[in-house]
Amino acid sequence: MRRENLNDVIAFLAVAQAKSFTKAAAQLGVSQSALSHTIRSLESRMGVRLLTRTTRSVAPTHAGERLLTAVGPRFEEIRAELAALSELRDKPTGTVRITAGLHATETILWPRLQPILKKHPDIHVEITVDYGLTNIVVDRFDAGVRLGEQVAKDMIAVRIGPDFRMAVVAAPSYFSNRAEPRTPQELTGHNCINLRLPTYGGLYAWEFERGEREIKVRVDGQLVFNSSRQILDAALAGFGVAYLPEDTVAPHLERGRLKSVLERWCAPFPGYHVYYPNRRQSSPALALVVDALRYQR
Repeated sequence: MRRENLNDVIAFLAVAQAKSFTKAAAQLGVSQSALSHTIRSLESRMGVRLLTRTTRSVAPTHAGERLLTAVGPRFEEIRAELAALSELRDKPTGTVRITAGLHATETILWPRLQPILKKHPDIHVEITVDYGLTNIVVDRFDAGVRLGEQVAKDMIAVRIGPDFRMAVVAAPSYFSNRAEPRTPQELTGHNCINLRLPTYGGLYAWEFERGEREIKVRVDGQLVFNSSRQILDAALAGFGVAYLPEDTVAPHLERGRLKSVLERWCAPFPGYHVYYPNRRQSSPALALVVDALRYQR
């Protein structure tokens, strides 16, 4: 059956279920004569009579009963699903999938999402911790979290954190028999703890900036991890120099468990942003999540 004839099937279902042309016409918002013409056209095209009409009642024939039983429930499912989708426009519900690094997850996402998850139990959040530059459209994420300079220009980005600094640190025991590096290039002579990025399997190049100079240094060492948490543990144990978020190492610097170097080369840069493809595609649940994450100065 051609698509344009589905409305005729809907008209038949209305009459068969109401067992009245008068009631069905009122329900569909059409005249009785127009509805009667629609049913006759449907019967003519199908080559079978679907309804038995008398002066007092309307009832489906054997063929009509078969069509009603087979198609009726499916149309009801479609109506129910369309109604449920309409509710999504106004009610925060459903699953929001986010990809983010461990640091952003622990310091921003999880602390700020807890209140709205308690308030809105119908919202489900799935966070995938990933250091790669994930394509959120291809991998079907609703949103991603990256540092501001890493967000693609065609994305809608909302700042969720302050400006960000990295720190180069090592345990005092590591520097007990080694000279501290005075420039980023001198790191190539140190035992550095590397971060393995999932994207292309490469190692993260340490980034530095001083004035107009920007430098990326590819360091080497005994250890490579794919998580900043293990890098911190290794640095605390004296296994080498680490490149970590400043707020992560701050408590250990205060206690003297770590020592910071190259501070003049660690300039601040735009902090974390949550990003997503298009405002028109965002659900109320995603809008609520983004608003909860939004950075308040």
